Amino acid sequence: MKINIYYGGRGLLDDPTIYVIGKMTEVLEELRVKVQRYNIYEQKNSIATLPQTLKDADGVIFATTVEWLGIGGYMHQFLDACWLYADKDRIKDLYMQPVVMSTTYGEKEAYLNLTTAWDTLGGLPCSGLSGYVEDLLSFQMNEDYGLIIEKKAENLYRTISQNIKSLPCSSQAVTRSVAKSGQLELTPQESEQLSKYVSDDEYVRKQKEDLAELADMFKNKIGESVQDEDTAYIIDFESHYVPQDDCDGTFSFMIEGKKKPLTIQITDGQLVCHYGQEDHVDHYIKIGQEALEGILDGRMTFQKAFFTGELSNRGDFNMLKNLDRMFIFSEDER
Repeated sequence: MKINIYYGGRGLLDDPTIYVIGKMTEVLEELRVKVQRYNIYEQKNSIATLPQTLKDADGVIFATTVEWLGIGGYMHQFLDACWLYADKDRIKDLYMQPVVMSTTYGEKEAYLNLTTAWDTLGGLPCSGLSGYVEDLLSFQMNEDYGLIIEKKAENLYRTISQNIKSLPCSSQAVTRSVAKSGQLELTPQESEQLSKYVSDDEYVRKQKEDLAELADMFKNKIGESVQDEDTAYIIDFESHYVPQDDCDGTFSFMIEGKKKPLTIQITDGQLVCHYGQEDHVDHYIKIGQEALEGILDGRMTFQKAFFTGELSNRGDFNMLKNLDRMFIFSEDER
């Protein structure tokens, strides 16, 4: 039999959890159990690969210390890694005993959190222990406390040996029906490979650089699209403009699909085109993109678009004649 201990504290000399798991290790080894201890704080850069060590264990002890609030960051990261990368088929046959010691308030809540997390992962429960330690020396010298710890270790050994069953819990039902849909459907081998990638700092750094490069590329593409949006049709009007002496005015083209109107200003024969509103407009024109492109291609005139109903205007009809005089798009009219 093999039991893995995952210690989620900070490794302080006066940590009561270290004393508890040390005493439990002595009892288990006397029962000829192989005990492997993992100090999560020593493997903080490779926590994502730790769930793979669950594969060769018959049971596990999750041990942590409540120093001010909850189970602590290291244990929380390890549980996250179990959720993301562990072999769930292996976990469902694995017993877990929670051990939570506190130097402040909250050991009961932390104990419950560990139990609930393991239930949600689909694992098998085993009665653990939790307690408040005000003075470590007094705690170590108390024979009754030592006996309780020994009995808990023996209980874990007995539970695994006899494969003691338990009733189903609702957390596992939630995992099957709800939480599973939010995860990637990966095989155990794929999960293991992914956890190795996540733990590889160089690989993660390279991926972040690649993502940043892609983001910059798409930003540039979007910027180019916005720029194209802001210059659409302007070059066509500017390149086909023929100045006339009596055609000054401001024309506002409301083009279907464009957020801003295309404004054409002609003052003393000088042409200015841009997208945007103007305070004073002499002529309003509403036109679809297909009709406008037909005019720009020389297949239609402004007047013809009006008669076919593809263009509507508010103002003097002669204005359309002026537009056809000022903007020559047909090669035949040049």
